[in-house]
Amino acid sequence: MKNRLILVVLILSVLIGCKAGKNYKGAEVDVPDRFYFEEEAEVPNELTVNPMDLSKDSISDLDFFSLFQDPVLDSLIQKSIEYNQDLNIAAETVVQAQDGIIVQRSAMLPSFGVEGRATRGNFQGVQLPSTQNTFSAVAFANWEIDFWGKFRRLNEAARARLMQSEEAYRATKLSLVTSVATNYFLLLDYKKRLEISERNLALRDSVLNIIEQRFEKGIVAEIDVNQAQIKRAVAAESVPVWKRFIAQTEHRLSLLAGANPGRIVTESKLLEIDTTFTIPAGLPSDLLLRRPDVMAAEQNLIAQNAFAGSAKANLFPNISLTGLVGGVSNELSMLTDGPLAWNVGGSILGPLFNFGQLRRQLSIEESKTRQALLAYERTVLDAFRSVEDALVEISTLKEQLKARQDRLDASLKAQYLSGERYDKGATSYLEFLESQRQAFESELNYVETRQQLLNAYVNFYLALGGGWDL
Repeated sequence: MKNRLILVVLILSVLIGCKAGKNYKGAEVDVPDRFYFEEEAEVPNELTVNPMDLSKDSISDLDFFSLFQDPVLDSLIQKSIEYNQDLNIAAETVVQAQDGIIVQRSAMLPSFGVEGRATRGNFQGVQLPSTQNTFSAVAFANWEIDFWGKFRRLNEAARARLMQSEEAYRATKLSLVTSVATNYFLLLDYKKRLEISERNLALRDSVLNIIEQRFEKGIVAEIDVNQAQIKRAVAAESVPVWKRFIAQTEHRLSLLAGANPGRIVTESKLLEIDTTFTIPAGLPSDLLLRRPDVMAAEQNLIAQNAFAGSAKANLFPNISLTGLVGGVSNELSMLTDGPLAWNVGGSILGPLFNFGQLRRQLSIEESKTRQALLAYERTVLDAFRSVEDALVEISTLKEQLKARQDRLDASLKAQYLSGERYDKGATSYLEFLESQRQAFESELNYVETRQQLLNAYVNFYLALGGGWDL
């Protein structure tokens, strides 16, 4: 008898250890070992990366933004991480997924309950000769044995959904941090443009005053006064535009930091922020496989693979054990005095004819698994595209910034020389106005490109999933 019991336990252990469906072993994706648009990069070789073998590092710390050496930016980022509502909403999703794992795991364990009942009548399965009272109090248990791994597959799916929600939280955090940095650099850009516009307006006021005095003395024609008035009005129009953009950007930054709209006092100037730091050469493409969207896509694939295994387990019979113990009496006062009532039993429930419903459901889940694999591959490809876009953006903006610096230097010199020539009567006022316009435009263009380069570094940080430190 003892040997038979041991044999039964061993058989049950083997059966419980079986799981329907395929175990997830990782999705193989061909990726280059480095990014081709790096400076002095050679044509990359191809290699196969299995993301199951890669480190699942969390989002890289925020030391990346210390490169800009701006305490106001650092403060805004920290406040947004602490108070931003969208990030806190994502955190609550993680909490829900954690509780979901506990709920799912409970399905593998026996369920226990109690029941008390009181009835009066002359029918209890059969008609009785007289009316009787019946009182019962029982404790019961039910356990569906996970022979085919249906619940274990669902546990796998729940764990993957938890990981997916954590990656979604990281993605929200990454997007939040980059949004703060992008809007902050935009704020510095607008403030610099306002400064340029106000300086240009002051210059136009001064020139208009001089032209009006010369007109009163008959030195210049009235057309010169009209042209100076037009240029002064154009300069005046731009000032409120930049003031409006500054206020709206401050409001966006306040919202990102979880605060009411308010003024943001900046210490740094746009042109004072260093843009000369270089990206390390030979960055490994493995960096991309820590991106939240890539990791979330893989966890979605893991979950869907588990759902397919659970659907396959539904093709096999369900085996359950039940038990009951308690007391039954015709008198409430004697409910606990009589002998215990009990029973134990087992049941097997298997599908027979369901017109292909369960097999079709399995086919659907397998199709969804193939979709999840394709979505994962697409996400990886898109990740490489975004990094290459960021690299080429940084490289070309550096070239563009140098060209605009040369143009700015030349236009400022031309403005000075044309002013000198106009004062001496060697050129027309129209030439002087044109040189002013070109200098003003060149300065605004240079500032805009400087801001775009700063944001290109932020985009690169986002594309790598949190910087380039492993």
